[in-house]
Amino acid sequence: MTRHFLALHDFSETELYGMLTLARELKEKQKQGLPHKLLDGKTVALIFEKASTRTRVSFEVGVFQLGGHGLFLSSGNSQMGRGEPIRDTARVMARYCDGVMIRTFGQEIVDEFARYSDVPVINGLTDLFHPCQIMADLMTVIERKRTCEGLTFAWIGDGNNMANTWIEAAAIFGFELRLACPQGYEPDAKVLAWALAQAPGRITLTTDPKVALAGADVINTDVWASMGQENEQKEREKAFAGYCLDDALLALAKPDCIVLHCLPAHRGEEISDSVIEGKHSVVWDEAENRLHIQKAIMATLMGGV
Repeated sequence: MTRHFLALHDFSETELYGMLTLARELKEKQKQGLPHKLLDGKTVALIFEKASTRTRVSFEVGVFQLGGHGLFLSSGNSQMGRGEPIRDTARVMARYCDGVMIRTFGQEIVDEFARYSDVPVINGLTDLFHPCQIMADLMTVIERKRTCEGLTFAWIGDGNNMANTWIEAAAIFGFELRLACPQGYEPDAKVLAWALAQAPGRITLTTDPKVALAGADVINTDVWASMGQENEQKEREKAFAGYCLDDALLALAKPDCIVLHCLPAHRGEEISDSVIEGKHSVVWDEAENRLHIQKAIMATLMGGV
């Protein structure tokens, strides 16, 4: 049976830890210059309906380092952009390629693509979930803290795809998660309900960033207006007043806390320049780890690891 990576809940804690372990092994091999051609001779279609820097570069480089070939496709240079049904594209891509990564808007797009694909499909980002990013974040936390068990995670900002995926991660891995979101900008209700049923008492939703940050080990934030929400920028700036992760808010967390941001960052908006450039920031390690965890995900799904 073909396995797809569409959301964290598609996999068990043990399976996800296996990918995290493999990612650390591949990172070490790369640093030592050791070959790890786990996708030797294989081709991965990389489909982008949303603009990208880190996702595109990390996947293309990752496929290359694994010995495969990444084929870039955008909605502007493929028939998907001209209205070809998703199921038609999925069935054809599966006959050409060994795997597919999609970065798009609705979760239903990757779900349908996977339903009609005979090769693994990876969710590079949707409006609902961002599983590759959260796996990179968890890898970074484990590198710095050795484990994510027993830690308190704080999410400050919009209840977006990142927040939704952190909620899934908290339910699967069992750590405490506090989310501070303005009223009207809460995470997806169905995702939250599922997670609360899995891990009662471990996930807290508040409108006060100070409550979320108090004694936190790991802090994460994101832009207030994601792609496709640019017309809401001014409205969101008013709603998110007081949610900027600055030095004053950071002081509420533990002295050895770490700060994550998936990038791109709007400095002075959701995070201050002093915090993202400060001693608690692990943002650049986090960005690098996108490469390593995505190699592990592709190798697991397509390389028979």
